[in-house]
Amino acid sequence: MNEMLQKFLPREEFASYDDFYRNYTVNIPENFNFGYQVMDCLARIKPDERALVWCDEKGAEAFFTYAEIKNLSNQAANVLTAAGINKGDPVMLILKRHWEYWPILLALHKIGATAIPATHLLTAKDIVYRCEAADICGIICVDEEKIMAAVDEAEEKFRAGGKTMLRYKAFVRSVHSVAAPATAPATVSAGAKGWVDFKPFMEKASRDLTIPGPVNTNDDIMLLYFTSGTTGMPKMVQHNFAYPLGHIVTAKYWHQVQEGGLHLTVADTGWAKAAWGKIYGQWLCGSAVFVYDYDRFVPPAMLDVVVKYKVTTFCAPPTVYRFFIKEDLSKWDFSTLKSCAVAGEPLEPEIYERFRQSTGIKLRECYGQTELTVTCCNYPWLEPKPGSMGKPSPGYDIDLLRDDGSSCDMGEEGQIVVRTDKRQPWGMFGGYYRDEELTNSVWHGGIYYTGDMAWRDEDGFLWFVGRADDVIKSSGYRIGPFEVESALMEHPAVLECAITGVPDPDRGKAVKATVVLSKGWSPSEELKKELQNHVKKITAPYKYPRIVDFVTELPKTISGKIRRIQIREEDSTR
Repeated sequence: MNEMLQKFLPREEFASYDDFYRNYTVNIPENFNFGYQVMDCLARIKPDERALVWCDEKGAEAFFTYAEIKNLSNQAANVLTAAGINKGDPVMLILKRHWEYWPILLALHKIGATAIPATHLLTAKDIVYRCEAADICGIICVDEEKIMAAVDEAEEKFRAGGKTMLRYKAFVRSVHSVAAPATAPATVSAGAKGWVDFKPFMEKASRDLTIPGPVNTNDDIMLLYFTSGTTGMPKMVQHNFAYPLGHIVTAKYWHQVQEGGLHLTVADTGWAKAAWGKIYGQWLCGSAVFVYDYDRFVPPAMLDVVVKYKVTTFCAPPTVYRFFIKEDLSKWDFSTLKSCAVAGEPLEPEIYERFRQSTGIKLRECYGQTELTVTCCNYPWLEPKPGSMGKPSPGYDIDLLRDDGSSCDMGEEGQIVVRTDKRQPWGMFGGYYRDEELTNSVWHGGIYYTGDMAWRDEDGFLWFVGRADDVIKSSGYRIGPFEVESALMEHPAVLECAITGVPDPDRGKAVKATVVLSKGWSPSEELKKELQNHVKKITAPYKYPRIVDFVTELPKTISGKIRRIQIREEDSTR
């Protein structure tokens, strides 16, 4: 058994999915802190093994051992405590995919502070909202003028309210060394007055860290994520210090990371997906983390780095695989790649099959939320069903409920809920920060309501239908957007699409497709009819889109989720 996992898992191997679901459990130590009890322990067990491999789209690269990550995190913790950051203080991290994110995040864990990862796509308005909602006392930001300018603007508004916050610019980005931060001098762009460069303080800080006594309990808040939900203002999802242990399942049984391997999850550090795939579970299971730092997604370039650095396990949203299969995959040698996972939205069967034919690898889907960990999954003991979210994870008592609260029959669509009256899953959130009313609206009576719809087949696999608000009721039928979107995506003319309902005097709602065309295709009445007939052949005829609207782009949240609500609102004002 993995020496690290022995500390937390009474049992690591299982004979079947049922054995896994019934008998998997986690031992959570008192006052658990990932920084000390995992990272520092790994630095002691295997100090010279690689922990983090980083490269960017310009060819720069850096390699870090566990001992080096420990030292860097200790130095960062000393810098932060000297600046007045203490236990419980909320600190926002806007660090993109830069390697500095890892030691700084660990430093915040080690001093018991609350880390708030954030995307670089935030506007000044977004930053002000987050600062006020969470009383953020510090921002650590990449050294990029546009991002720092947004923080500058936000701080002016923030200070106008009589509040103050600390600002730090992270280390300079360009590194080629294998052990230490770059020695090139940092530059502060015009207009970045007031920023403090982290690097000089890091160079002077001690690698020894002395913190008297435990810095946290298991119930203290370790992470706050502002969700980018498709409706309303972002919610603050709080996760406690025991949260990392919930991601052993993520890494070992979904990603299937390798001891001594190299794992790449395609995600910016501002999103919860980074916590799923770029640190906690991977290090717990003995795999190094690979980071590909890029601003623009170029499919061949990503495939090149996967092969060059011999990535062993890989996870990405369906969109990435959608672009991959458009390449001639025979040009790349995937012999070191052992397992690939997919999440974020249901996977079209065509993508699954074409990727399997090219690589021999079966994509394994899962379902979860920022509020949860891996909730359902096509686990190793199961033959994957393309498009299905799989079966429930251990610790998750999943049910599908009708509107009246009763359980659905097989094949019947209902809302996915997590029953928590008997047990609460490892890694489940502790509620929405400072919003008891919102928490109680989705989690009451021992049941957490996900807001997502699904149905269960005869084998116990769950199939995603859509958000409860997105399901269309037309002529007495309930139509989930995903099935229709999936059918449309099989047509070569369709690059992206969104299915919504529009008011109809005869049907109640009519199905509408908002479509972005692939390169080389042009809108026409003939193409509309062709797409409608295409859907009729793949799904039940009543589900076809009676309205087809061609657009150049779809409205999305800053995390890339399609805002169907915006499409509906725009339709209602026409």
